[in-house]
Amino acid sequence: MKGSNLQKRGQAGDGLASTPFASLPMYDWPEIRDQTDALWDAIRLQLEKRGMEAPAALERGLEIEAQWTASGLIVSQTCGFPYANRLADKVELIGTPDYALPGAAPGRYYSVLVARKSELPSSLADLRDRRMAFNMPHSQSGFAAPIRLLSANGVVCEAETAETGAHRASVRMVANGQADWAAVDAVTWELAKCHEPAARELEVFARTPETPGLPLIASAGMANRTGTIADAVDAAIRNLDTEVAEALNLAAFVRTKPEDYAALAAPLPIAETLPALAGCLR
Repeated sequence: MKGSNLQKRGQAGDGLASTPFASLPMYDWPEIRDQTDALWDAIRLQLEKRGMEAPAALERGLEIEAQWTASGLIVSQTCGFPYANRLADKVELIGTPDYALPGAAPGRYYSVLVARKSELPSSLADLRDRRMAFNMPHSQSGFAAPIRLLSANGVVCEAETAETGAHRASVRMVANGQADWAAVDAVTWELAKCHEPAARELEVFARTPETPGLPLIASAGMANRTGTIADAVDAAIRNLDTEVAEALNLAAFVRTKPEDYAALAAPLPIAETLPALAGCLR
């Protein structure tokens, strides 16, 4: 099922997909695409056991943010920051995968701050004149979490910043010297250590406080089916092939609630911590 077909069959005027579809875009690296597909196969089979039709394959052609608000969405994964700030009243929360990160409670995660091994900051205060790379301004792990961490520690970063578009691109930019540090989703960091050569040049020097992990969502039209979807996801993860689960770093499923994410909607102190960036965000 191609994104272009979904868009053609979407609601007139809004360009969004009305044909039922599913996506798991947030950790869908090429190196683990087969395992991500295997996860979806497991979820699909569980949905079908519960009387719900589901597409045979994941949608990878439709732009990610359009997926999240599409009327045909059965299940997708989003980031906590856009969920709390833009999506909570437009979609249904299914729950949150647990990646069993060291030091994090089930269903929660954090960001790791990374820099080149040869130029590691000795403290957060050292970041004042060092260039930050971030994936995008609506990312909880790459942007909001480090800003809150800097603010809590009274650190003002005077240097210019670089928006990269993806955590993996941030890792590469720091490794090749185009930026000095980045905050990376801890699950993504585990993937990077396995699959991204640039990660070998970097080391973790700090981490942010934990927050709820990346939630699974469905369209608002699925309000009466979210319990069924949550049951299907839970069963699929619990019975997932061990090799697939290990490749995805996937351990369990947690039935989170919208209020678990409410704190992520608090205003970000961008001007106070990244003054060079204030007023420049799209």
